Amino acid sequence: MLIHGAGGDLLSWPPEMRGLSSEHVITLDLPGHGKSTGSGCQTIDDYTERVIDFIDAIGFSRAVFIGHAMGGAIALTLALDHPERVAGIGLISCGPRLPIAPATLDNASNPATFLQAVQSLQQLMHITQNAASLTAQTLKRLAAIRQTLFLGDLHACDQFDVSARLGSIRTPVLVVCGMEDELTPQHFSDSLAGKIAGAALQRIDGAGHLVMLERPRRVAGLISIFLTTIPYIPGI
Repeated sequence: MLIHGAGGDLLSWPPEMRGLSSEHVITLDLPGHGKSTGSGCQTIDDYTERVIDFIDAIGFSRAVFIGHAMGGAIALTLALDHPERVAGIGLISCGPRLPIAPATLDNASNPATFLQAVQSLQQLMHITQNAASLTAQTLKRLAAIRQTLFLGDLHACDQFDVSARLGSIRTPVLVVCGMEDELTPQHFSDSLAGKIAGAALQRIDGAGHLVMLERPRRVAGLISIFLTTIPYIPGI
């Protein structure tokens, strides 16, 4: 199951990941995002419960959750609070904390300065591949998000902190980071990999925060290899 980040939707994932061969991939829109109804959530815990509701509704007992940024925070919370539902987690451009600069939160809370918040976040993403098209596309999509929804996502990220709990995670974990990312910089991923027993860390040169869109084949390949390491036990 692919879980997008703040202000995103299922199209935040490239076709290479949404269509992984030989895998049953589910790509969801979180509440209020994309084609999902609702007003969105204000905390990672609330988003996590909505994901649990979703997999209950489709009849899944367990899944591998791959999350980008805020989606990674949801995957981490699933592994911590609902380990029986988690076969493994992939954390892309994530960290044990996801702090947002106070100035960015202030700008995002005001419709008059909302675009400034979007632009500041985009700059920190440091998009390095396909810069002309991907940078323009990202700015357009973020600027079109409902302000209150995006603000709620940013607050959910800013309040998130599982630094003291990482050592209790026992599920298989893959951590992926773009080396140029300044929004969730490399030391965030290093911290995850260093504190979660057995976690595998993959650093990708020449990529920023949207590493799965900048290097889709590379990230899809890493996810495919990771999935082969997780035993499938029907009915569990």
